[in-house]
Amino acid sequence: MGPDFVIKQMGRGFVKVGGAETDPEDLRMVQTAWDEATEAILSGEWDLVVLDEINYAIGYKVLDPHSVVDVLIRRPEMVHVILTGRNAHPALIEIADTVTEMREVKHAYQKGILAQRGIEF
Repeated sequence: MGPDFVIKQMGRGFVKVGGAETDPEDLRMVQTAWDEATEAILSGEWDLVVLDEINYAIGYKVLDPHSVVDVLIRRPEMVHVILTGRNAHPALIEIADTVTEMREVKHAYQKGILAQRGIEF
């Protein structure tokens, strides 16, 4: 019998976007992470799969939202999937059972505190 849960960090954290060309290594890492997530979701081995910040990868156009939709539609009935990150793609919102938007009230960035490994990424 395997562990009750597994946490995997896949990717380097923050990536350059907006005017800067995306590093091919980041593209490779996104695809590797998505391949592994797809396998986990479709395997039926897990009750819950959390894809933290996946909405950013979709929003930055390094992951196709329609491939995510396809996997979510094909997942076993009792596999729950949580996608996090701002600005979920409309196709994901359409098929989701629950969508929540969070808003920032206060953030450490406002005090000049930079992102911390293990907290923001």
